[in-house]
Parts: sequence; structure tokens; C-alpha cells
Amino acid sequence: MRRWLFRLLSLVLVLFVVAFAGIWLLEFYPRHGSHPPLQLARGTLAIQHARIYVSPGDTPIEDGTVLVRDGLIAAVGTNVEVPSDATIVPCDHCVVTAGFWNAHVHFTEPKWSMANWKSAGTLATQLADMFLSHGFTTVIDLGSNPADTFSIRRRIEKGELSGPYIYTAGTALYPPHGAPFYLRETMPRWMVMLLPQPETPQEATSIVRRNLASGADITKLFTGSWVQRGHVLPMPVNIATAAVTESHLNGKLVFAHPSNLAGVQVAIDSGVDVLAHAADDTNGVDAALLSSAIRKNMAMIPTLKMFTTTVTTDPHYMDPICAEVQQFHQLGGTLLFGTDVGYMTDYTTEGEFVELGKSGLDWKTVLGMLTTNPAARMGVSSAKGTVTPGKLADLTILDADPATDLTNFSRVRSVVRSGKVVWQR
Repeated sequence: MRRWLFRLLSLVLVLFVVAFAGIWLLEFYPRHGSHPPLQLARGTLAIQHARIYVSPGDTPIEDGTVLVRDGLIAAVGTNVEVPSDATIVPCDHCVVTAGFWNAHVHFTEPKWSMANWKSAGTLATQLADMFLSHGFTTVIDLGSNPADTFSIRRRIEKGELSGPYIYTAGTALYPPHGAPFYLRETMPRWMVMLLPQPETPQEATSIVRRNLASGADITKLFTGSWVQRGHVLPMPVNIATAAVTESHLNGKLVFAHPSNLAGVQVAIDSGVDVLAHAADDTNGVDAALLSSAIRKNMAMIPTLKMFTTTVTTDPHYMDPICAEVQQFHQLGGTLLFGTDVGYMTDYTTEGEFVELGKSGLDWKTVLGMLTTNPAARMGVSSAKGTVTPGKLADLTILDADPATDLTNFSRVRSVVRSGKVVWQR
């Protein structure tokens, strides 16, 4: 009897060790070395006979050339000498802008699960479909499983995959007992219980500290969480403030999911840097509130198409949200482009540009949302955001001019990232 008991205990111990090793291998090992140094492509590229938008405020260069050498923009203009060894990127009177940013994405679809172990071919196809084919050279992940996001990011930067440069928030923070209903309806209960829902400022500080130490670039807070249909639970201000303070002490920005008036107010009071959405419940979100946010130097990512595709098909639902975005812009607020793709499974961008047009935004404003504004907000204007010699060769090449139609921003022909053509139609 004693011998059988010993064998049973030994078996249980072995199974425990195997299970622990499996969890470590799948969940924690992929997080090692999460942000490798940037690698620039070698060689020379040239884009000729292009209409070049150097920046939203500059007069476009007509029939110009962009010369790229060893990952950096070497020359831009109408009289650029192209060396004989340069690779010519097909253009035929195309439009060239700085590489597009998508400042609100997620890697939460099942196809990204265990990304460290998926084939490069599978992931490359998915990255092209979700990002590169829409012109995005840089994206900001606002909450996904770090084991997946870090793996994808690492494999891109090591040259195993073609994809965008990825900033990530790691895991988002929610109000106490405040996981959104749409996560509770789609995730296993044990997984929902693991979502960070700090109940004290000290707990929030500790979570942010661990998140940033693991490799996160920013912090994401649900300052207003839809815990039920029709009911938003705001994050307590002292908890949000603790998370923001710890992030800022580490030189990191904080993005907030606001949802309604209360969520926006918590974001303002706690010192959040970016509203990750326009508030979709616009009740009480007026000029005074938006002006208060702008005085705090808070930017906004509208994510308008997401509301039209995942919330309701009622065309009038968007009217007050578009008006909110328009008012924020007219009051002098900074807008960033983002789609919430990954949560939203329709990757096309044309609908977002349509809704931005309905919000009264012109092509220069939208180009700034895609290029200069996010580069400035993330503190990398010296390297990204304009088609300027000395900056990284992150370029988006379009078939048609967005100055004539905002939806032409969605007509992407080619994408260059760090001096390498990473996608061509």
C-alpha cells in the first residue's frame, strides 16, 4: 500500500512539473528579449516620378524622387541623382508619404495565439493582411497577451518576419471588478479572473511596474468600462492616478478607454495622455470637457469605423460621435489615427476615412493623424513622421492622391519599412 501511495505521489509530482514547464514554455519563455534593437536594411532604393508629401504642412513635390540608402532617407527632391545599383520601386506617378501609424490595434484574435511557435509564413501572411497592405509601418498594441505580442515583435525585429514596428501596452488595467461584458462573454472565466483589476493605488502601481519591466512601452487603462450593456463602470481616480504616476516616472505614456463622460473625466483628472477612443456615450461630453482635456495636452484616437461595425448599424448613432471628434479638432486637440483592428475583425480602412470625412476633417489633418502626430506623441519625430533626409525610410506609397478623396489613403501600392520593401500589391 505504501509503495502504491509513493508511486501515486511521484506521478502527481511529475505531472505538476510537466504542467509547470509547459506553462512556462508557452506563456513566459516567449517574453524574453522582447524588444530587440532596430535593424536597418542594406542597399539603395529609389522611388521616381512621384508626388511626395514631405509633411502635412509642406507643398507637395511634383514628379520627385525619394532615394533610400541603408535604411535611411538619403535625398528627396526633383533633381536627385539615382545610382546605377539602386533598386527601383515601381511608381508610375504614385503618391509617397511617410509611413502610416495605426495607434490602436490588438493581437487578441485566436490566430495570434502561441505566436512564438507559429511558422514565419503563417504570421507574415497575417501581418500583411492586417497591417502592411493598409500602409501601416508602425502600430501601437493597446492590450493583448504579452507572450504573443512580444514574440511577434521580436521575430519582426530579428528579420524573421516582415511587419510593422510594434509598441505595446502589454496587459491593460481595468476598474475593480470591472472587466468589460464583451470580454466576459468571449473569454474563459479563469482568464477573465487573471485580468488586472487593481483595488488599491498600491496594487495599480505594482501592476504597472511589472508590466513596464517585462517590456511594455506604454500603459492602457479602462477609465470607463462597459461592464454591462448600457452601464459604464469608471475606474476610481486614485487608482488611475497611481497607474499614470508610475508610468510617467518611467517615461511612458498612458492611453485610456473612456466610454462616457465619467471615463473621460477620470482620464483628465488622473493625467492620461491619449484617449484611445472617442467617448461613444456622448451624454455630457461637451466643449468645456473637451477643452479641459486639451489643456492637459491629451490626444484622441477616434476609432469611428469600429463603432459602426461592432456596436450598431443605425446610421444616426454615429452623428454625435462624429460631432465630438469634429469639436475636439476645432478646439485645437491632437488627433491620432487608429482603428481598434484586432478587436474589430474587418481590417479594411476605407470606412474609417469615410467617417473622418463626416467629422469635417480634411486630408491634411488626416495625413497628420497618420504620420506626424503619432510620431510626435511617441517622442520619435527625429526618426519618423516626415519624408526627410536622415530619417528612417518608413514610407507608404499610394495609387491615388488623398488630397482629392480621403478614401485614397486606403489605396496602398507598396510599403517600405527601415529601407526594405515589406509589401507590394
